[in-house]
Amino acid sequence: MNDRVLLSASPGNISDVLEVVSEYQLGIELMAFAMPDLLDTYWHEKVEEYQRLLAPVRGMITLHGPFFDMAPGSLDKRINALTMERYQHALRIAAELNASVVVFHANFIASLRNEEYRTGWTRRNIEFFRDIADYAAERGVMVAMENMWEFDPEILGDVLSAVDHPHLRACLDVGHAHLFSDVPFETWLATLEPWIIHTHLNNNDGLLDIHRAFPDGILDYGRLLPRLRALPNHPSMTLEMDNTGDMLASLPFFGIEIHETPTPVT
Repeated sequence: MNDRVLLSASPGNISDVLEVVSEYQLGIELMAFAMPDLLDTYWHEKVEEYQRLLAPVRGMITLHGPFFDMAPGSLDKRINALTMERYQHALRIAAELNASVVVFHANFIASLRNEEYRTGWTRRNIEFFRDIADYAAERGVMVAMENMWEFDPEILGDVLSAVDHPHLRACLDVGHAHLFSDVPFETWLATLEPWIIHTHLNNNDGLLDIHRAFPDGILDYGRLLPRLRALPNHPSMTLEMDNTGDMLASLPFFGIEIHETPTPVT
């Protein structure tokens, strides 16, 4: 089975990313609609602009949802309502852009390692993500919960299992799993295996959440990619990197031959 490879596009690099996407027939993941200033102002115009820009794209389109200060399942009902509003807005935008998946962070507060917080967080997020999954289903969009600071894959797994909704799945961020957790990667895969449909891939120095090319860091993607490909639902794979130079340096890991005259990079 061929890999479904996507490139992460921010507002600042989308032109360069679209050139590479077109040249190598890839998909694209949009970061613009994760930004609160955009969602509160000119999002209508940006949707119309992106509809034009994305028209030639033949690969998969996904969208990264809002994550700054988002707290799904918050004890504070006003915060929870704002998060719900932001997530629903992202899902409506995704439907307009024909994006098949929207990625949302779970945003568990990992420093609160006590059972009372974890139990309450799980209960509240079951309710929150059940509602979000229903909302997504009505719009023909899939929600993928992404691990960020979660130190244990069961934090997400408990919610996914309890909600048990066909429109709620998981996005495994490989860098986050290695940076913010001491749980072996094999355990992350085994725990979330039934739900993983999408992945975020990049490399780092083992200390900071920097988004580097596959050859530039501590993670061995020659070993990791076969494990991801072996998952029952072959997941789509976004190169979540900041510039097209790092993306181009990573594409050969998918058997993609880079042309002698590469697309200009940022």
